[in-house]
Amino acid sequence: MTDDDSSRFALHRERLQQRAALLARLRAFFAARGFVEVATPLLCDEVIPELHIEPIAVEGRWLQASPELSMKRLLAEGMPAIVQIGPAFRRGEYGRLHNPEFTMVEWYRVGDDFVAGVSLLAELCRELLGGDVPITQTAYADALATHAGIDPHQASLAELARASERLAVVVPADMPEDRDEWLNLLLAAAVEPRLGAAGPEILCDYPPSQAALAATRIDPQGNVVAERFELYWRGVELANGYHELTDGTELRRRFEEVNARRVADGRAALPLPEKFLAAHARLPPCSGCALGFDRLAMLASGAGSIAEVMTFAWEE
Repeated sequence: MTDDDSSRFALHRERLQQRAALLARLRAFFAARGFVEVATPLLCDEVIPELHIEPIAVEGRWLQASPELSMKRLLAEGMPAIVQIGPAFRRGEYGRLHNPEFTMVEWYRVGDDFVAGVSLLAELCRELLGGDVPITQTAYADALATHAGIDPHQASLAELARASERLAVVVPADMPEDRDEWLNLLLAAAVEPRLGAAGPEILCDYPPSQAALAATRIDPQGNVVAERFELYWRGVELANGYHELTDGTELRRRFEEVNARRVADGRAALPLPEKFLAAHARLPPCSGCALGFDRLAMLASGAGSIAEVMTFAWEE
């Protein structure tokens, strides 16, 4: 073993110890608030259709991209507050912030609305990152207006394309004529790198088409917005939360719309999760959130990639 290897292994051990300490504090946070830690199956016979996530099929079942499907079935059975910490899987995701297998922390609490969901996420930030850390809340429309100069609720495709050109955003050659795809491109290139620079920042009130599982409301400007909230820190997305949609008929319609968009994009439609939809009819009002723990550990320890705070990352 070389001296370089010895130093590298020592740093890896230190970061794994920091990760374990952070995880212990996270568990204590939820235990103190009465959450029950659960462990749902990683391999299920159903999957939630999502536009930008490709699940991994194994022996006719699906490795779960999120434990949401099973956790909501537990909520429908009467569990009031649950949290799960464990692996999640997404096909083909490699990079500084991505690995096909990663650690997700996901939680739900019955009775929480949008405000309560955001408040709980902010409390968790303060617990894990320091009690005096400043946390801001920004509307999606305000962030796009500030950093990209557009109104995401009203801008046409042509206006989004002109904004991309003005901001020197690299546009894929096969970019579809789809508003959400253009908005996602602008968000990723012009907005996300600037979010959370001064401290954790919670982005909220997304276009409804970008939050299939969230409830909606009318904002002060008269726009229909989804009650979705995302946590950013130092330009990195850490968590994604919803005031959960409880209308099963609307949820089925949204899943069918996602599948139609997948097909239009040249990808296979995914089977509708009928057991989940049946349980969803009994889902009580609640809020939920999922946090990428590897990314949080990376930023908290000063690492340059999530691979540096994982025991072993997949090789591409």
